Amino acid sequence: MVKKPYIYIDDMESPVGMLTIACHQDGLCNIEFGDIDTAFPKIQTWAKRNMIRNDIKQDSDYTKEVVNQLNEYFQGERKSFDLPLYLKGTPFQIKVWEALQDIKYGETKTYKDIAEAIGKPKAVRAVGGANNKNPISIVVPCHRVIGSSGCLIGYGGGLDKKQILLEHEQKYL
Repeated sequence: MVKKPYIYIDDMESPVGMLTIACHQDGLCNIEFGDIDTAFPKIQTWAKRNMIRNDIKQDSDYTKEVVNQLNEYFQGERKSFDLPLYLKGTPFQIKVWEALQDIKYGETKTYKDIAEAIGKPKAVRAVGGANNKNPISIVVPCHRVIGSSGCLIGYGGGLDKKQILLEHEQKYL
């Protein structure tokens, strides 16, 4: 019987609190707010929902490059990430998440902008739903999406974290 690969996890401290990083053999697959104990059940639920049957194992060797790049980002030394991503979601969600990666460091777009960018201008609410399901916070920069009025709207980690991330990027432009 062939042994199935793992989802490797580890956590790190950041200016937005503890982050737990999850990497599949094919790339970064999840970043959850919170330490391993808090994030572990969320990662299990995410994996099950996406029919990923890998066991989860703590191993910093597999998450090291993600942690390094996130640290560089938080130190203002990195404006974009160079990591393989393992995006699991519906085709619509993946299209939205790919569009999020086109938002430049320090810039913001509205949900309507993203809907138009993916060729679905009337799908503003659906874009919001896909944004909310983004499993790779920060690296897939859903924090850069704001309401059409310019207000901060919704963020899985909380609006306080979204504000910190946006202010961080403005500081290091």
